[in-house]
Amino acid sequence: MAAILVDIEGVLHVSGEPIPGAMEAVAELRRQGHRLRFVTNNTTLSRATLAEELRSYGIELDDSELQTTAAAAARALAGKRVFALVIAALVEDLEGIEFVGEGAEAVLLGGAAEPDETGRVFSYMNLARAFAELEAGADLYCLHKNRWWQTSRGPLLDSGAFIAGLEYAAGVEATVLGKPSPAFFGAALDALDADPERTWMVGDDLEADVAGAKACGLRTILVRTGKFREQSLADSLVKPDAVVDSLGDVPGFLARD
Repeated sequence: MAAILVDIEGVLHVSGEPIPGAMEAVAELRRQGHRLRFVTNNTTLSRATLAEELRSYGIELDDSELQTTAAAAARALAGKRVFALVIAALVEDLEGIEFVGEGAEAVLLGGAAEPDETGRVFSYMNLARAFAELEAGADLYCLHKNRWWQTSRGPLLDSGAFIAGLEYAAGVEATVLGKPSPAFFGAALDALDADPERTWMVGDDLEADVAGAKACGLRTILVRTGKFREQSLADSLVKPDAVVDSLGDVPGFLARD
């Protein structure tokens, strides 16, 4: 039996549309006795809301099985004064952080979203305020540094572009709290009491999922859904241990492995 980390966006669904076979695959993996943890860089929904959304697709999971970037931020920044540019829905998961408009110890950037809220969160004035806090000595953190994400309308720009801009302007380097950070994968392994060499990461992102997991000693499965691009796989120096069409193929693959 293996421990399995399952990405959400692009693996279980795209823009709220379940990927065919995903629900059945999760049920079969559980039937086979594998330990599951759902790991996500989602920065638009609280953990409780996201868990409820997944259950509405027919996927059985407890809130405690879902690991989010906001929870990682709450641990890393507990007790600190933080200037945060995040989607409002995430605030309830950032317990223990003191939100401030100036005099921050840390600047935290979340991810982009499809709604208009993204335009307000990452406005020029807000980014300029973040830059001022960094110039005054605050440390830069981000929930993730994704360049783009896949939606039902096609690829959309993510917040990695804004983070790179602040790094360039302030001459600093952001600490990434979600995938592909070793701390995020380490927390997932600890939660499952799992050894890296007996743990699989299933995802659609070569950088955040595959490269991040392999750097921590995990085995990896890349699915041809979500943001998967055949050319990106061909060009990548990092190769997954396996490539399958979708999560629906994973139970059979592991049964043969």
